[in-house]
Amino acid sequence: MTVLRVALGEYDIGWQEPERSLAGAEAVMRAAASAGAQLVVLPEMALTGFTMEPAAHAEPLDGPHVRALARLAADARVDLLASVARRDEGAGRAAFYNSIVHAGIDGEPHLLYDKQRLFAYGGEHQAYTPGESAPAVLDVHGVRIAAFVCYDLRFPELFREVADAVDLVVVTANWPAARRPHWDVLLRARAIENQCWVVGVNRTGAGGRLEYDGGSAAYDPWGERADRAEGGIRVVDVSADRVREIREKYPFLKDRLERART
Repeated sequence: MTVLRVALGEYDIGWQEPERSLAGAEAVMRAAASAGAQLVVLPEMALTGFTMEPAAHAEPLDGPHVRALARLAADARVDLLASVARRDEGAGRAAFYNSIVHAGIDGEPHLLYDKQRLFAYGGEHQAYTPGESAPAVLDVHGVRIAAFVCYDLRFPELFREVADAVDLVVVTANWPAARRPHWDVLLRARAIENQCWVVGVNRTGAGGRLEYDGGSAAYDPWGERADRAEGGIRVVDVSADRVREIREKYPFLKDRLERART
C-alpha cells in the first residue's frame, strides 16, 4: 500500500519578517522529520504573511529567502509545499504572484502553481496577478498531489478540474479566525465531493491587523477527519489505495464525467 506521511506545518508567520518566518518554518520541519513525515505543508505566504506590498516583499524563485526555505527542506530530508509572494520579471516589468513552491531534497525551489482566485475583499487583486492554469500534479512517493491557495477553497470548480488526476489536494492558507467556520466546512466538502484526501494548513498568530487561530486539518476521501498529533506536530498518513477504494465502491466522479459527455 502506498502511504505518504504529511505534516501540517502550522505556525505563526512573521509579519513581513522573512528571517523570523524562516525560524518558524525550520522548527516545523524539524518536528515533521522527527515524526517521520515525508512531505511538509506550510501556510500561505509562509515567509511574509498575507502582504499586500509585494513590490517591497516579494522575491523571485531564486531570491535569498525562498532559496533558504528550500534548503530547510533539504536539510530535513523532506519534500515541502508552501506559498510565497513571488516576483516575476519575465514580461519586462515586475509582476507579482501568490505562488505554490515545491522543494525536495535537492534544495531547489520549483514553481508548482499560481493562485487563480484573488481575494478582492482584501485587495489582493490590486497587488497580484491571477494564475491562469490548474496546478501541476506532483508525485511524491507514489501519491499524486495538487496544491491550491486559501481563497481558491471557495471555488469548487478549481478542484473538479484536477480531481481525476490526484490522490491528495493541499490548501495553504492565511484564513482569519473570524471566518474559520467556513474553512472547516469547505475543507471537508472538497474531500467528499472529489473523493480524495484534502490537507489544509493555516497560520496562527497575528498579521496585517488580522488574527489567525490555525485549524489545520486533514480529511480522507470519505470526508472523515484523519490527522493526529505526533511528536509536537499534526500528521496524516495519506494512502493512494484508499482513494481508489472509495472511487471504485462509489463511482460518483464517473457519473459526473458520463453525464458531461451526453
